[in-house]
This record gives sequence, C-alpha cells and structure tokens, in this order.
Amino acid sequence: MRDFIYNAQAARVLFGAGSLQHLEREITLLGAQRALILCTPVQQGIAEQIATILGVRTAGIYPKAVMHVPAETAAAAVAEAVRVGADCALAVGGGSTTGLGKAIALQSGLPILAIPTTYAGSEMTPIYGITEAGLKKTGRDPRVLPRTVIYDPELSVSLPVGLSVTSAMNAIAHAAEGLYAQDSNPIMDLMAEEGIRALAAAIPAIRANPADIAARSNALYGAWLCGTVLGNVGMALHHKLCHTLGGTFNLPHAEVHTVILPHAMAFNAASAPAAMQKISRALGGAPAAQGLYELASQNGAPVSLRELGMKAEDLDTVVRLALQNPYWNPRPIVPENAVALRSLLQHAWEGVAPVSST
Repeated sequence: MRDFIYNAQAARVLFGAGSLQHLEREITLLGAQRALILCTPVQQGIAEQIATILGVRTAGIYPKAVMHVPAETAAAAVAEAVRVGADCALAVGGGSTTGLGKAIALQSGLPILAIPTTYAGSEMTPIYGITEAGLKKTGRDPRVLPRTVIYDPELSVSLPVGLSVTSAMNAIAHAAEGLYAQDSNPIMDLMAEEGIRALAAAIPAIRANPADIAARSNALYGAWLCGTVLGNVGMALHHKLCHTLGGTFNLPHAEVHTVILPHAMAFNAASAPAAMQKISRALGGAPAAQGLYELASQNGAPVSLRELGMKAEDLDTVVRLALQNPYWNPRPIVPENAVALRSLLQHAWEGVAPVSST
C-alpha cells in the first residue's frame, strides 16, 4: 500500500429519475430565495421549464453560456446576477453552463446548484477555467464547487447520441488521468475504474436506444464518479493538450477530449503501467489506448482533430504551448519529448489508431 493523502470535497448529491421535483427544497436548504438560472442558448427550453417549477423564486434566466467561459461572458453574468438580485445560481446543462456558474461563484461568492444534462463531470470539481485573450487559464478554489448537484437521468434523454458519446468519453478522460495522477490515492482509483466501467457499458447502450433510462442512469453515475476523481486529484498531459486546443483554437470541448484521450494514453502507457491495467480491466480487457479508440470509433464519435476543424500547420503551436507551464505527467512534458508529443498530435490529427512511444 502506497502512502497517500485524501481530502474529501463536500457536496450534496441527489440521484435518480424524477429528482428534479426536489429542486425548491434544495434551494431552501442552501438558504437561498432567488435563483438565476444559467444555460446555453439551445437549452433555454429546459431553463424555462425549471423557471416555471420555481415560480417567484426565479430571479431570471441567463441563456448565454458558451464553451470555455470567455472572461467577458463571465463578467456579464456576474453583472446580471447583481441586477436581478439573485442569491444563488442554478446551472442547467453541461460543462459550459457549470463553468459559467463557477465563474459567478468565484467573483461573487454566490452558491451554485448544478443540474447536469451531460456527462462532463465538472459539477463535482472545485476547478474553474476562464478564457482571456485566447488562453484558457484554470485554477482551483473551494468557492466554485457546486453546493448541491441534482442528477436526474430523465433530463439527459434528449441529449443527442453523438454528444452523449463524446460527453461520456470526456468523463472517462478525467478518470483515466486520475489513475496516474501525482496525488492519486486508492479511493480515487476505485472510483476511477468503476466510473470508466459504467460509462463504457453505457455508451453503446445509449447509441442503441437513446431513451434507455437505465443506460442514461449508468452514464450519469459514471460521470459523477469520474467528475469526483477530477475534483480530487491532479490532471496531466491529456488535459493540458485539451485546454490548449480548446482555449486557443476554440475546438469543441467534449470532442477534443474524445480524440486526444487514446493518444495521450499511448504516450503515457510505458510510464504508467498500473493505470493502464486498471483502464484495460474497466474496458473488459482491451488494451487501454486501443480500447478507448475503439470505444469512440465504433460508436460514431469523431477520432481526428482534422474533422473538428484543426489545421495541420497549427500542430507545432500546440506543442510549443504544451511545453509552456506544463502539467505534471508520468512521462515528463519536456523539450526532450517534443518529437514524441508532436507525433501524438499528428496521429490525433489524422485519426489513426494510437501508437505507443518511448
């Protein structure tokens, strides 16, 4: 047994079909009276349904959440919360909306209640990210951790199959990197492996029947576990690359995670054999990198940066940015590994199967 430190992140979780019915009670338990409902433009319909449920306790709807939380969007949301007299924020949707809620909490101290409709998992973390001048900066602060999270599988049934698959792959990425994190611990290892197993089982079931509540529940359960891992231990190369690709080139968040994950695992495979073994076990025995690639490709997810709009001539810029202020990684992100890193990105751009390198 290795030495470790474990810090629990306090959050209240309600899980189960129909859990949304308890929303007003949960706002009361926060000590709040008026909620500003946050969503993306395409999720305004769900936000309006929730506003109807809350009635006079709705301070307003702010339907302007976007990917990667631009600094100007965060500032405008904080101003709106002040204008309508909100004493809590209610984030409905995926990582973009949760991220906006976190930005509000960071700047104003308002408590956040999250209602995830995707499998991003960021609702279980004290990690925030704000993009300014083309660079996405991340940090940790206990103020941004949602105080309450309501997981209602019925709200995720309408999530398109394609986005369901990439969102689930995004969640798997949190657990996969958590297994070789510098500050990993046995409790997070258990959660990570179980989270990957649950999501890997849910993905093909959702593709076969998007209305399968059992599969949707399994996916949310896995996302909760993987998000908890993300919130408790550090991330590494995979997340560094995805933050660079997303923040600098504005590529879609979940899709980028889906494409990069198998290649990041291949890059780190020889340096993190125990983690790869756990990932393989969670995937039913397939080698970690290859198994993740096949899970995405066989379920209709994008597997290349090229199809996401990335230009080949920009890959060298990604390498340069990744080497600046690198995250800790089991295989160091240093200039000596720049050629292997560039090869990783080339394979990801082309969409070929991952290739392990040393």
